[in-house]
This record gives sequence, structure tokens and C-alpha cells, in this order.
Amino acid sequence: MSQLVDVVVLGGGAAGLFCARVAGMRGRSVVVLEHQARPGNKVLISGGGRCNFTNLGATAAHYVTHGSPHFAKSALARYTPAQFLQLVEQHGIEWHERKHRQLFCNHSSRSILAMLEAECAAVRARILPGSKVESVQRAHPSDTHPWEVRASTGTFRASSVVVATGGLSFPRLGATSFGHDLARAHGLPILSPRPGLVPLTWQPHDASIFSDLSGIAIECEVRSEGDAPAFREAVLFTHRGLSGPAILQVSSHRQPESPIHINLLPGFDVPAWLSAPERRGQTPRQALRTLLPERLAQAWCHGRAPDRPIGQCSRRDLTAFVEGLSNWTIHPAGDEGYPKAEVTLGGVGTDILSSKTLEARDVPGLYFIGEVVDITGWLGGFNFQWAWASGHAAGLAA
Repeated sequence: MSQLVDVVVLGGGAAGLFCARVAGMRGRSVVVLEHQARPGNKVLISGGGRCNFTNLGATAAHYVTHGSPHFAKSALARYTPAQFLQLVEQHGIEWHERKHRQLFCNHSSRSILAMLEAECAAVRARILPGSKVESVQRAHPSDTHPWEVRASTGTFRASSVVVATGGLSFPRLGATSFGHDLARAHGLPILSPRPGLVPLTWQPHDASIFSDLSGIAIECEVRSEGDAPAFREAVLFTHRGLSGPAILQVSSHRQPESPIHINLLPGFDVPAWLSAPERRGQTPRQALRTLLPERLAQAWCHGRAPDRPIGQCSRRDLTAFVEGLSNWTIHPAGDEGYPKAEVTLGGVGTDILSSKTLEARDVPGLYFIGEVVDITGWLGGFNFQWAWASGHAAGLAA
């Protein structure tokens, strides 16, 4: 027999659990259907196990979308990082702030998941792990509970269905295309999903030069083509390509097959340094070893710098050397894909959703929140803040 509930939340991740908590606080009966054996797997691994649970500076400008850049403003304004931090402190969770206003747990991500589960329990929102959803239909449109959700744990009749099934990143944690498929089944457009916040891979020629530098990390400024923002953070060399915060950030802003540009010495006056008398007898590679790790200096100078003393180099050679250091252009072969991506770009288009409630305008009672929506945050707690804010918006309406 069908169980009557007010809200069925599909997905027991950050957004889904928070939405269940907010809806439950309004007195709504809520059930959360999570297909994995336990909820919150991505919460547990986030932030290296410390959960970068928000960012104090979060604004709509910190999100990538194909739609209006203003879409996220409403939800973010109605549930702020300060409000989530207040909840964290109410649960006695110790935290600390890192650079760029990122907030982390002092101890374990488990404390955030335990908080979400406790909040759901307090409002009697049921979490059903191991629930394989078989169908979601608006089977009874004239009824007060028009939605019928069939799952391995039972059949539920609901007035609202909230889709919080996430994106495609981390398939080993159970990520699937379920939310995208459900949207398509109800006639809603999906904007080309692809990996975001993901390491980039070398072309074969670059791999032959740089793959042995695995483990080297330096601070650089990295940007993509066009007017996308530049990111000054660490770049990590790997066997397969480039990673580190700056690369992950720029990966979400670059178009596939477009190059990236790296300033290896941001904020440093390379021409003045190069013109110093003590460097006239050094080759560019020898000089560069004093600024960059020796193996990197040697590899980067391969084919890019003359192998003769700086005092014997032409002005043209030195100009090209300086420009190369400040604008090293790389054409990545691709990226490491969903297994290494922290988020999914694209998803349910924002132009068909209400920015206030996250409800699909043409499908009453169907809501989409979190990563399944075409809203992708920068690295540094922004995606969790979108989970809280979008979950809050839908929880107030569903």
C-alpha cells in the first residue's frame, strides 16, 4: 500500500538532508530516499575529511552557470553562510577559518553529517538508505498527493518531490545520472553535463617533458580564455597533467579544448631580476633555478630558452623568455573525468526553475536542488553553501 507523505526527497546528500530538515521544521511529513547504504558519502570525504562546509564570502559571483548569473542570488540571500555557521556552533562543532574565508571542521566531516541526521530526526524526517527508486510519476494530478514514487523500500504518495540526487562526479560513491534522467522524463532540459573542479591532462608532447615532475607544487596565477577570472593558488604537477587549487578552479571556467595561461612568477618583476649584473654570466635555466624548483626550471626551459649566457642573448630572446614565464600557454588534452572531478557542470537549466523556490515552473510540485542544477560553485566551500541555500529554499516551499 502507498504511504502518504507531504514531501519525498530523492537523495540523502547535503542538499537533500538540509531540505528535509527545513521542510520538517514547517510540520511537513518528509521521507528521504537514499539509494546508497548510508547517506552523506560526499559530505564524509569532503575537505580531506574535514568538510569545507561553507565560505563566508559566498555570493552569486562565485558560481558558474549557463543561465542568468543572478539566479543564485535569491537562495543565497535567504540562507547565508553565517546562518549555517550558527547551526554548526549550536551543535558544538569546532571549526576554523582558512585562506579565502573557507570554513572547515577542526576534527571530522562526520560531525556535519551527524548534525544533519540529528536535525532530520528532530523534525521526524525519515531517512531510508538503500532505497532504489523505480519510478517517479505525477500519477494523480487532481489529488492533494499527486506524486507517486515507487522505490525498493515502498511506494509513496506525496504533494511534492524534491530531486537532490547530485551530479556525476565521484561515481565510486554512487553518483548516477538519475536526476538528469528524471528531469528529461518530465520534459525539462538538461545543459550538457561535464566534469568541473577537475585536474587537466597533458598532450603527449608536454607529457614527455613534464610528467616526471610529479609532486612539484608552486603558486601560480592561472586563467582561461576570455574574461573568466584568474586564480592565484597552488599548481600541482602530476604524472598525467596539472592539478592543485588553481587548476581545479580554472577547469570550471575553460571551454573544452581551449588553452589555459599560467603565470609562473606572479607579482615578481622578472625583467628587473633578469637584468641584474650577476646574472649576465648565467644561462636562463641556471638563473631560473633560483626562483623555481630545479627540475621544473630545467624542464620548462627545454625549447623555450636559449642555452647561452644571458649577457649573450638578444633582446628578442629575453623578451620571449620573460613573456613565456608570465604567459605559459598550455593546450590540455582533456581532463581526468568524473572519477577525479569534485563537481558536475551543467544540469537542470535554471531558466525553467523558480529562483525563489527551485520548483520547475511547468511541473508543479517538482523541485531540483544542489548539484543536479546548473549552478556550480568555485572551490572552497561554495558548493556546500549552494546545497544549504537551495535546500532551504525548496524546504520552505515543498
